[in-house]
Order: sequence, then structure tokens, then C-alpha cells
Amino acid sequence: MKKSLLALAVLGAFAGAASAQSSLTVFGIVDLSVNSIKNGSTTIKSMDSEQLNSNRLGFRGNEDLGGGMGASFWLEAGFSPDVGAVGGGNGLATAVKDSTGTSYKTSDSAFFNRRSTVSLTGGFGEVRLGRDYTNTFTNVASFDAYGANGFGNFSKLYGTTTLGSGAGTVVRANNMVGYFTPGNLGGVYASLQLAAGEGVGGTSTAAGGTSASYSAFNKYRGARLGYAAGPVDVAVAMSQTDAAGGEKYKVFNIGASYNLGVAKILAQYDQRKFGAKKYTSYQFSTSVPLGQGEFRASYAKGNAEGGGTSADDASLFGLEYIYNLSKRTAVYTQYGRLSNKGASALSVGGAGVAGTASTGYGVGVRHIF
Repeated sequence: MKKSLLALAVLGAFAGAASAQSSLTVFGIVDLSVNSIKNGSTTIKSMDSEQLNSNRLGFRGNEDLGGGMGASFWLEAGFSPDVGAVGGGNGLATAVKDSTGTSYKTSDSAFFNRRSTVSLTGGFGEVRLGRDYTNTFTNVASFDAYGANGFGNFSKLYGTTTLGSGAGTVVRANNMVGYFTPGNLGGVYASLQLAAGEGVGGTSTAAGGTSASYSAFNKYRGARLGYAAGPVDVAVAMSQTDAAGGEKYKVFNIGASYNLGVAKILAQYDQRKFGAKKYTSYQFSTSVPLGQGEFRASYAKGNAEGGGTSADDASLFGLEYIYNLSKRTAVYTQYGRLSNKGASALSVGGAGVAGTASTGYGVGVRHIF
């Protein structure tokens, strides 16, 4: 009996040690707002999500492998709490035609559409595999006071600017292998990413049962290099994506920020090329803490060139105020105005109208768990 009790005690100790070496975290954000958006002569009042932060439900965990090494996973799904929908696109939808000439698209739905990765870490840094943010998106989001949400965020200009390439790597890429340097390099940080193209030489079947071949692209190569120490942060990123017609969709951006204490000043430059077309944009933004609140402002401008797009410019102005009710809950209000020229039809929300302004304002609440 004593031997049995001793054996159980030893097994319990080992089980406790094993559980202490690993962890699992459930996390998420719920963000909803009521907004009024005017595009051209049309005004739409609606409840929207993701105006302060992107909605998400996620699971992440890690295990201590010993010897300074660790393993981890990260599974994160987007969702729309205004309608209760979970998941979203993963960029895999490909326009194809069957033998009758009818066009259709393959499915692009995914549950863990925001991120699904597994990693090995150690003194060498981190090797990460799966669907993840691209280096070039991480760079622009890092130097925007808005992050990647809200009427005044920089992606309102560059986010839909694929220049007809069809590239699905503006924000994330699938099938990606990434390397991230360790955090003990005196402020220097860097990352490299390679993503395989999807569906090369594959076939897809239409509703009528007709099969058709399709050519896929989105093979991504990207790099990022930066330096952060004290109040200063500066980084540069570049990428190349195999896109439609065998052309390359190329992105280059550079950003910097300086924290004055009373305010954080951010600036960045972004250029995208595809064939003869080029879209160049820049942004200045600021974040000012005000007691329990925070004030944000941004101004951005986009310039189109080549391929008959030279008149299709746009500018963006945004204001936002956030009041933190607690560490996890905040209320906010915002205003944004995007002015289009020529055939540019960008908007702060909804379908833009070429050559006209898009304005929006609204109030919302965000809770983090």
C-alpha cells in the first residue's frame, strides 16, 4: 500500500512538472461601433466591427523543451459579432472558367483565417510555419498610430492597391516559413519569410461537375530589418509576390517613430509596383495620451502612376478619441475623410465612388478578454 502511494506521489510530481512547462491561453477581442458613412451622394448608417481593433478568438500555447528551446502554436479566427459570423477569407479564391466559358471562383473560407502557425524558438530566434502576417504589412501597421483599423488608418489607401495583380499577400500569406531574430541583438531586429504559391497545376470543379485547370500565384518572398532602442524605432521592409500573367507585385516601405512622452510621432513611406503601374503613398500620424484617454490623428496621401492611372490620386485625414474604462474595455469615437481624384474610388467604408469624397463618423466599444 505504501509503495503504491509512493508511486502515485512520484507520478503526480512528474505530471505537475510537465504541466508547469507548458501553457494554453484563450484570448480575443470584441469590437462593435455604430457609424454613418457617405460615399458620393449615398449615406449608409450601420453597425460595423473592427473599427478600433480587429475582432478575434484565439488559442495559443507553448512548451518548454529544455536547453533553452521551446515549441508554440497560435490559432486565431476572425469574426463579425454584428452578425455572428466566424472565420473569413484566406486569399485562396481563384477566378476560373469551365469548358462553357462560365466564370466562377473556388472557395476561400477558413476558420483560423487570421493566423495559424507552429513555431520552434531558442537562442537562434524563432522559426514559424503557417498562415501569418507578411513582413511588409507588419511594417506599415507598426508605424501607423491607428494600427490597421479605423477610418484614418493607412490601409485605406494602400490596402486595396494591388494594381490589378490579384496578389493576395497585402496582409497575410499562406504556406509561409518565417525566421525572426532573437531579442538580444542590441535593438536590431529582422525577419525573413517565404511562402509557397497555392494550387499550382491544380483543378477545380464547378457546380455542374465540369473540371477546369487554374493557375495560382501568391508565392511570396519578404524581408524586414529594424532598430528599436529607447524612444526610437525605425524599420524597412520589402517583398515580391508572383502575380497574374507571370508579373511580380513588388512592395517597399520604410517607417519611423519617436516617443516624446507627451506624444508619439510616426511617419512612413510605401511604394507598390506591378508592371507599368506604381502607387506611392506616405503617412504622418500621432498618438497623444490624455489621462485615461488617447487622441489619434493621421494624414496620408497616395499617388498613382503608369498604365493610365496618373490622375487617380487620393488623400486621407482621420481623427480618433479613445477613453479607457478599464485595462480591457474602451469606448471611442472617430471621424475620417478620404478624397478621390480621377478614377480613384477608395473609401473609409463601403463602396467608394470615383472622383468623390468618402466621409465617416461613429462611436463604438471594444472589450479584450
